[in-house]
Amino acid sequence: MSDGPLNDTPSFRVWALPGIPEVREGDDLAKLIAAAEPGLVDGDVLLVTSKIVSKAEGRIVEATDREAAIDAETVRVVARRGTLRIVENKLGLVMAAAGVDASNTPAGTVLLLPEDPDASAAAIRDGLRDTLGVDVGVVVTDTFGRPWRTGLTDVAIGAAGVRVLDDLRGGTDAYGNPLSATVVATADELAAAGDLVKGKADGLPVAVVRGLPHVVGESAGAGAGARDLVRVARDDMFRLGTSEAVREAVTQRRTVRAFTDEPVDPGAVRRAVAAAATAPAPHHTTPWRFVLLESQESRTRLLSAMRDAWVEDLRRDGKSEESIAKRVKRGDVLRQAPYLVVPCMVMDGSHTYGHARRDAAEREMFVVAAGAGVQNFLVALAGERLGSAWVSSTMFCRDVVRDVLGLPEDWDPMGAVAVGHAANEPAARPARDAADFLVVR
Repeated sequence: MSDGPLNDTPSFRVWALPGIPEVREGDDLAKLIAAAEPGLVDGDVLLVTSKIVSKAEGRIVEATDREAAIDAETVRVVARRGTLRIVENKLGLVMAAAGVDASNTPAGTVLLLPEDPDASAAAIRDGLRDTLGVDVGVVVTDTFGRPWRTGLTDVAIGAAGVRVLDDLRGGTDAYGNPLSATVVATADELAAAGDLVKGKADGLPVAVVRGLPHVVGESAGAGAGARDLVRVARDDMFRLGTSEAVREAVTQRRTVRAFTDEPVDPGAVRRAVAAAATAPAPHHTTPWRFVLLESQESRTRLLSAMRDAWVEDLRRDGKSEESIAKRVKRGDVLRQAPYLVVPCMVMDGSHTYGHARRDAAEREMFVVAAGAGVQNFLVALAGERLGSAWVSSTMFCRDVVRDVLGLPEDWDPMGAVAVGHAANEPAARPARDAADFLVVR
């Protein structure tokens, strides 16, 4: 029985490299590694813990400055739980405390990540080529937690001379099925393999992988570095924690005045309607109805009738034709939108008291509930990456809207919502101080 893999069986070997001394600022890591007599050959991959890179590059600060260091390294907060912050740092990495770490560093100090881990990896690789005459790949690693998974693992934060991603799209699997989404994070897999032998507290910051020469060197398709592993914002479906996502969705709900021609996904609108129907309402009622105008014909017919009713009202008010034209132009946001929704309030389940004050309050409760439903709807649209504009115009000609759309008499149109893909990024919104809106007793 064989005690090892057969010659034709894919395999590799990974081992920790002993003999690396305590690293200090200014040390040449390539020379320290070479002095440990690693026995490197062309095609090996060197896995280097980021902590020794940070030490050599002087990325060390006093522990009393840790929070300030985290602030300085943070681009945005992804999630916050008590004192723990999960943030995106300047490298685009999403991790706890921006990667500022108090382990494996002298008491009273903390380490920052290297400023440019790809450049650090390239410097080590070049130094080993100059010192030992070998062509190796270098991966700078750090320890991450992962969403939806318990435990930590090492991943690549810097790389040089290594194929960091293996794009298998366009190929087929063993059964001949096309591979349409398979992109393997090779550099991360190498980093995790090295972590198995380096350990976290064994003083072994460097590991070597042998037997995978096809992932090393420019001829292997080595890319620009580990930065290629960082998912860009537009492709990131999970950018925020739960409470952060809720706040972000609410604050990112903006009134959009211009839309592209890109069609709107009807399924996204229906999901937003489902979210709207979770709003609070009096007496366990469901006072919301959403009329979806998905055809150009239905939108044109409604908006033309509303425009005519508005013009008639403005003429009755004595407005000039020039003034009327300017006012009517405000409705362009609805006319140019690729999709319209008319939220309606229904008061089925409402109470009748036979008392003017109480009956008025009853209606106001339903109006508030309708508004809550519309807000849910708008926020959910923002979560679907759809822009919207809630325009109140249908409230001024409800009979016209009901007639054109064939709605029941007890349905009250509560404005119209233009829906589409925003043509431009909204302008920055001035910060508002909550204290301006508070009365505390």
